[in-house]
Order: sequence, then C-alpha cells, then structure tokens
Amino acid sequence: AFSGFDGARLSRSRSSPTCTSARLPGPTGARPKTPIPSGSCPTFLDAEKPDFVVYLGDLVTANNVPIANASSYWGQATSPARQRGIPWASVFGNHDDMPFEWPIEWFSGPGIPEVRCPDETNSSCSGKFGFKGTQRLVLMKNEVEQNAPLSRSKFGPKELWPSISNYVLQLSSPDDPKSPVLFMYFLDSGGGSYPEVISSAQAKWFERKSREINPESKVPEIIFWHIPSKAYKEVAPWFGIRKPCVGSINKESVAAQEAEFGIMDMLAKRPSVKAIFVVGHNHGLDWCCPYEKLWLCYARHTGYGGYGNWARGARMVEAIGEQDFSLKSWIRMEDGKVHSEVVLSS
Repeated sequence: AFSGFDGARLSRSRSSPTCTSARLPGPTGARPKTPIPSGSCPTFLDAEKPDFVVYLGDLVTANNVPIANASSYWGQATSPARQRGIPWASVFGNHDDMPFEWPIEWFSGPGIPEVRCPDETNSSCSGKFGFKGTQRLVLMKNEVEQNAPLSRSKFGPKELWPSISNYVLQLSSPDDPKSPVLFMYFLDSGGGSYPEVISSAQAKWFERKSREINPESKVPEIIFWHIPSKAYKEVAPWFGIRKPCVGSINKESVAAQEAEFGIMDMLAKRPSVKAIFVVGHNHGLDWCCPYEKLWLCYARHTGYGGYGNWARGARMVEAIGEQDFSLKSWIRMEDGKVHSEVVLSS
C-alpha cells in the first residue's frame, strides 16, 4: 500500500505497479453539451490494480472548454483513481490551460450553445463562460485541496513559475518510511499558456534537488513529463519498431519541445536515472527506446480525448525489490491484452 513519507511506500510484496495515463477522457467536441465518455481508465485500474497512478497531462482539452474554471473536467479525469482509493500524481500538458478556440459553427444559425458542466453542483464551473483558459495554478490548487490525501501532486517551487508541476515523490521501503527505494520526478514541459519547453531553471532545480536527496546516485530515479524532448527524435524507430526498441505502434513523427536547455544532458550523465516517461502527446506512438544509458518511453493514448482512433491502452511501470531493484514496464490494452514488456533496469 502507498502511504506516508513524501509520497509512497513499496508494498509488502516488494512490487509496486504504477499506471501512467495519457490524454484522458475530456471534452473534445466544440459544444459543451457534447457527452463526455467515461473512458477506458477504469478498465486498466480494475485489471492491473496499481498502487499508484500518474496522470501525464492533457487531462483537459481546454481549447474546447468555454468556461471560466475547468476544474470540474480535471476532477472528472482523475475520478477513476479517486473512486478506487488509489493515490495519484499529475503533470500538465499543453492542452490543460489553453485559451478557448472559437468553433466556426457557433457563428451559424444555431449560435452559441448553453454551457453545461460535467458536475452541475460544482461551484467552480457554475455555467459561466470563460475564454482565457484555466490557469495551471488554479487547476493544481483545486486538485490538491479537493483530493487530499489521495492526490500527491504539488505546486513546485515558485521560482520556476509559470512552470507549475515540478516536484519529486519518494517511494519508500515498507519497513522504513525514511528509506528510499525509488525517486519519481515530475516536470512541467510547458505548452498552452507558455512555450513548450523545460527551462534552464527547471534543469538546475533538478540538479540541486537530486544532489540534495540522492547525493551518491545510489537510489534509482525515473522522470515523468508530457512533451517529448528532442532526444526522442534521435531514437525514434523508422517505420516498424525493431530491437532494441519495444512497442506496438509507430504511426507519426515525434512532436518535440521547442528548445532544449540542458535537462537531457543532465539526465543522461546521471547514473541513477533509469527512464523518462512522456504522455501520448503523440497519440500514435507507444514505444520505448534506449538513449545513452537510460530509456525513453511513450505512454499509450488512454482516453477518448484528442485526435486519432488507435486502440486505447495504458503503460504500466513496476518497481520490484529493494536490495535487488528492478524496473519493468508493459502496456495494458482496453481489451485486456498485454504487450511490449521491457526490463528498464535490473
């Protein structure tokens, strides 16, 4: 079970699976009356019964949400974990705080539709029009305050704003909550209200924080963010997916961050970093490929929001053991099939 010291503990079985969810159910049609599908996330949670869930951004397609506060939609996206009592953490994607994009059909005969919220009792929505998007700070504040203690998400240091979801969680031994087994870092890769980038300030924060809590790099570390770095372009498979890469779909080109300011060099040189996991920012990719001495992985398009009609799935990540630590990953599909298993560290 997960509890206690700054995040979570390794379960008594010494195996702690984490479900990474990419582009969850959200309002994808221009009209707010459009029904929002319940999505496939509950399927994965019930089949895998993970100890932890990571929501990897784009929980809300904010450019399709003409309301002043989209927290109701954000809460709906995280509800499968909340309803099952599973703790989770989230990072922001490029769509979460985008300004509203006016659909051309609103200027035709029917006109602007009535605003409807996913939860009509939620005062944060209350049927009010808004077109500037909901600030990252507001979305994170509502998640943290309304979902304690299940939400382990954090604001991150103020000196990194407008980047918000920058923090680290510690996975601890079940016998000693102060004994780290794994560090999980979460970084805001921007987009939406500001450029798609991990800044030099964020890279320096990671360097300081990792030296502070893991000075000898003895404890394994994994990294989560939304928009892939340019390194993903370097390792991307051509056409089909062949070894040493592992995966099942490679249907589009990598859409990388706008610039690089040192984070990849820093991660590649740090021996304790085992893997980086990004969302299905590219919905048509689900591979893991080696880069330097670590792995670069995509999650799988999990929900019914966004573009593409590829089969939905979720990337699972399993941390096993303490003295003989290993990190394994696979993809669980909505239809129950499991594929693309890979050992990321042993």
